[in-house]
Amino acid sequence: VFKWIIFDKRTDPWLLIHSPVPVSGIFLCYLGVVWVGPALMKRREPVELRAALVLYNFAMVALSAYMFHEFLLSSWLANYSFLCQPVDYSDSPLALRMASVCWWFFFSKVIELSDTLFFILRKKNNQLTFLHVYHHGTMIFNWWAGVKYVAGGQSFFIGLLNTFVHIVMYSYYGLAALGPHMQKYLWWKRYLTSLQLVSEFVLMTCHTAYNLFTECDFPDTMNMVVFAYCVSLIVLFGNFYYQNYMRRKSKKA
Repeated sequence: VFKWIIFDKRTDPWLLIHSPVPVSGIFLCYLGVVWVGPALMKRREPVELRAALVLYNFAMVALSAYMFHEFLLSSWLANYSFLCQPVDYSDSPLALRMASVCWWFFFSKVIELSDTLFFILRKKNNQLTFLHVYHHGTMIFNWWAGVKYVAGGQSFFIGLLNTFVHIVMYSYYGLAALGPHMQKYLWWKRYLTSLQLVSEFVLMTCHTAYNLFTECDFPDTMNMVVFAYCVSLIVLFGNFYYQNYMRRKSKKA
């Protein structure tokens, strides 16, 4: 039996959540920057952003660590199940704490659109792949819906994994931004992609798929959307990994 969703009355008044219009506006502005930005930078020199990048990336490490801590602690204290966890729509302190970190996770996806702006200003247009724009642009909608309708429950698992991966990812970018002398310490870059594929997308897909075939009081419609999205990311990240590492390795051989 499909379980349909109604909006969460607790989160509905929170910033950017009540209506899809603000987040749609942010998305359209984002696409506009992706489209116009490289053209505007074409005849300009790359902008020197080392200090800003170091600050931004380590700030994102701190935010990701805070969210990881909140997802972990809130789920632990509320005795969350990793296999089936309905949303607690009550106003209990733990339920609101989980809903709050879900909102911060959504808002962090809005902040992360800055990744693309930095690429454009630094004229790193090779980084503006379909995968990059697709992932950044769609995550704000995914988590707007998550906070609007299912702020907690099964959603916590995605947030827990994603924030852990982002602690590692933004640590890498922060260290890389310190300068070329750091490259010899960043040999683990290729394993970062493996971590994203295995920890995030494969585990997320298995977790979501499991709940599609079992009785769990969590909306099947949301599980189906998340499952389809995870599959699309596995395909795109798998292609990225193949093109950047496996194919390059075979050419060298």
